[in-house]
Amino acid sequence: MHLKVLYFAQLREKFGLAEEAVQAPEGVRTIADLMQHLAKRGGVWQETLGGQYAFRVAMNQEMVSQQTALLDGAEVAIFRPVTGG
Repeated sequence: MHLKVLYFAQLREKFGLAEEAVQAPEGVRTIADLMQHLAKRGGVWQETLGGQYAFRVAMNQEMVSQQTALLDGAEVAIFRPVTGG
């Protein structure tokens, strides 16, 4: 499955990239699967995406849950929740 993954704010800084093309293996079917797949890269990827932080995710510019099925060719944006006051 081919995906365009976008990283915003802190993630862009940590990973050193704003976006990338990801060819997800066959077992990656949901947003949660994608996050685990990216975390398996190790290092800063594991530290950041390994489950200790909460993230918001949009697919094709619509907010989705971790259980949402990925669509081939989708644009997936990952970002930390923002609080204000």
